[in-house]
Parts: sequence; C-alpha cells; structure tokens
Amino acid sequence: MRLRTKLLSAGVVLSALATPVLLMPRDKPASRNLEHVANDLCIVAPATPYDPASGLEMLDPRAIPAAARCPVCGMYPARNPRWAAQTLFKDGAAHFFDSPIDLFAFLQAVDRHDRRYTSNDVAASFVTDFESGQWVEARNAFFINGSSTLGPMRDADLPAFASRKAADTLVRSQGGKVLTFAEITPELIRSLSRNLHHRH
Repeated sequence: MRLRTKLLSAGVVLSALATPVLLMPRDKPASRNLEHVANDLCIVAPATPYDPASGLEMLDPRAIPAAARCPVCGMYPARNPRWAAQTLFKDGAAHFFDSPIDLFAFLQAVDRHDRRYTSNDVAASFVTDFESGQWVEARNAFFINGSSTLGPMRDADLPAFASRKAADTLVRSQGGKVLTFAEITPELIRSLSRNLHHRH
C-alpha cells in the first residue's frame, strides 16, 4: 500500500512538471524558469466559426452560444445579454465578450488574446444596446463612463446605447459621462479593467 501511494505521488509530481512543457507553443523555446512558463501560458477558447446554415450574412451580429467564453476574462457572455459584445473577423469567426470593457481590451491588443488574429483581421464589432437589447455597431454606440450602473462583474463598466438621447437619460438617473467609441482610450480601459493584469 505504501509503495502504491509513493508511486501515485511521484506520478502527480511528474505530471505537474511536464504539463507546462507539453502546453508550450511550438514556436517558443522551452524556459528553465518555471515562473516564466506559468505566466506565459494561457488557454483561450478559439473564436466561434461562421455557420453558413445560420441564415445570417458572414458579418451580421449573431446570437451568443451558451458555451462561448470571453477571451479576456473567461466569463460566459450569454449569461449577461444586456452587457454582451462581439467581434467578427474577416473570415466570419466571432469572439464574444461579457461587457464593453472586455471588448475594448480585446480590440486594443487582439493578438494578445488570440494569436490567430490581429487587429487587421477585425471586420466589425457590436455591443448590446442597454435599453432595447438589440445589437448596435460599436463605432456608432454611445457609452457611459462613471455611472452607478454595475456591470456583470459587479463593478464599473460602460453601458452602451444606440442613441445619445437614451444615454443622456441614464446619465440623468445614474450619473456618469457619455463617450463615443473614439473617446474610449487605452488609459480608460486600463483604469476600469481587472482583466488586463492577466497575462496571455
């Protein structure tokens, strides 16, 4: 019995040591520094491919699959539809996000979150209109920074609206300031996002 326990313990230790090496990208040399390996390793679900049988055009916004995971934070965007966002690539594949903050974090460093794509591969991005629940092109949306409305992680986020009038209405009741897509800066996203500290 003792021998069996020792063999089992040895197997667990060997597995733990071998896993970082087996999961390292092939184009990167192995590192002797285990801290470096652990910080450099991140498993991200691939983008959801376009389904021609869906009846949608390749670059139309689509319903979020229940199993889709946000490539920035790992949450399930379908669970928070009022906050969800999505990015479509030129090949029709899509990544889904649980909030506008994570969409912006992704767009500011696409290849950091998915090495198969770069910012040049992005064809369109959509956010959910906080009022109607409909998809709106992110570049045409109005975002509110600094309101008391909490996002899916129960902290500050950027509720999005299709119209300036609707955004102004929320500001009057919940505070904050209306911003356009172009006014969302990397500095603002860094100040709002807990997920940017996670290294991919």
